[in-house]
Amino acid sequence: MKSLVNALILQLPRAAHHRLLDQCELFELDTPHELGEQGQPLSHAYFPNQGFFTLIADIDRHRCLAIGMAGPETVLGAELILGATKPAWRALVQQPCSGWRISAADLRQQCTASPALQRLLRASLLVQLHQQALAAACQRYHLLTPRLARWILMSRDRSSSAGSFHASQQSMAQMLGVRRVSVTNAASELQADGLIAYHRGELTVRNRKVLEARACSCYATDKRIYAQIMGTAPRYR
Repeated sequence: MKSLVNALILQLPRAAHHRLLDQCELFELDTPHELGEQGQPLSHAYFPNQGFFTLIADIDRHRCLAIGMAGPETVLGAELILGATKPAWRALVQQPCSGWRISAADLRQQCTASPALQRLLRASLLVQLHQQALAAACQRYHLLTPRLARWILMSRDRSSSAGSFHASQQSMAQMLGVRRVSVTNAASELQADGLIAYHRGELTVRNRKVLEARACSCYATDKRIYAQIMGTAPRYR
């Protein structure tokens, strides 16, 4: 059997995930690759084994905003089972990403053959909708430093590296929809308090327990929503 670590596929009954993987192909995407750029149709669904995507919304000429993440705990492109091919987001490879992908037609065929797969994909879509709604409220009501702490924790959870992960101040500013100087100040605050170390784009979490306490409530809410809908805690590796 092909090796895998994607948590969603692991939830499938053995026969169903054998059938699914038989129709999948391996993918490897490096930064800063994008999917769904400028309204381009999405041809495949992606089940990451390592690395992760950040889902980004663009509104007119305003700064872009991260509205979700997709890593080894889920699938990117579950909308394809509903017939949607042009997502309302673009997916940026935040960290070099590898795993399995399947064409839209083959995915729909697999869902017809496997009610279990269809249920999981619908559940993952519901998680994504909750995540995006939460991101909108978080942007409106929470201060930047707690939001940055949340983003760091979410990225660290999905990072395949054992220690630090790469994140430029410019990319963090883009993800959070703010100016670079604002991220610089917020990151400096977290670093001065000994919660993170940040040097030349390499970010390391020094004190996760306290960083979680400093993060906005959306970090814990995200995990709780995932567990309630998917029936299990998120598994990132």
